[in-house]
Amino acid sequence: MSTVLPHQLMFLFFPAAMAWAAAMDLLTMKIPNRLSAALAVGYFAAAVVAGVSLHDIALHLSCGAVVLVVTFAMFNLGWIGGGDAKLAAATALWLGWTPLADYGVASALAGGALTVVILMARRLTLPQFLATQAWIARLHNAKSGIPYGIALAFGGLVVYPETQLWAQLAFR
Repeated sequence: MSTVLPHQLMFLFFPAAMAWAAAMDLLTMKIPNRLSAALAVGYFAAAVVAGVSLHDIALHLSCGAVVLVVTFAMFNLGWIGGGDAKLAAATALWLGWTPLADYGVASALAGGALTVVILMARRLTLPQFLATQAWIARLHNAKSGIPYGIALAFGGLVVYPETQLWAQLAFR
């Protein structure tokens, strides 16, 4: 009974952090560094609670590091934002190598759909009552980017059930 609560908290931490990242990106077009850092630290706490081996933790750490290098290269090319790069790396830390390709595909498909919807919406005249909402006006502005953190969060949530942590935390 005493280990149930920590397992449940750690099990829910990832989905809560992903939802928060998506909401922050939608509303502010920024993903706070402290959120990505908390997600990364949260992985290590969850791994300890779940009893993940040091070998597996090292594999997850290598996955997060490689994704960080790749996404920061994408950031330097202007393809994604810095917050997106850090969120993707922190998410990869939780997911590990096995579902990483699925994460990439799910995020890319969600990001493509999100981009199409936003670009189509930008072609429409924004009703005045919506234009008064700063976050909606920002999304509608053709000069602003796409809140890709939403797609990254969606991809992470879709793939989370495939992970070792899901199996070790959910069924306690």
